[in-house]
Amino acid sequence: MVCLVAHHSGATFEAEQRGLSAELATYEREDSPLLDALICADMTTGPAGESFDFDTRIDEILDRYAPGTEVHNAISKARPYLAAATERVRTRLERADQPM
Repeated sequence: MVCLVAHHSGATFEAEQRGLSAELATYEREDSPLLDALICADMTTGPAGESFDFDTRIDEILDRYAPGTEVHNAISKARPYLAAATERVRTRLERADQPM
C-alpha cells in the first residue's frame, strides 16, 4: 500500500522536479491495474471530494499551483501519463460493464 501511495498520480514527475528521485526509488513501483485505479480516483476527484472529469481535474490542479512551481510543472509533464492510466481504468470498467 505504501508503495502505491508513494507512486500515485505521477509522483515520479514531482520527485524529479524536487530532486527527490533517489528517495522515491526506495519504494518499489507497481505498474498494475491497482495503481491505475488509484491514479484515476485522484485524477477524477477534487480536493473537497467533488467529482470531476479528467481534464477539469487537471485544470483545477494547474489553477491552484502557479506556473513554474514544482506541482504545476510535474502535473503538466505527467498529464499524458495520468490520462493514459485514467483511460485504462475506463476501458477496464467498460469491458466489465461497470459504471465509472
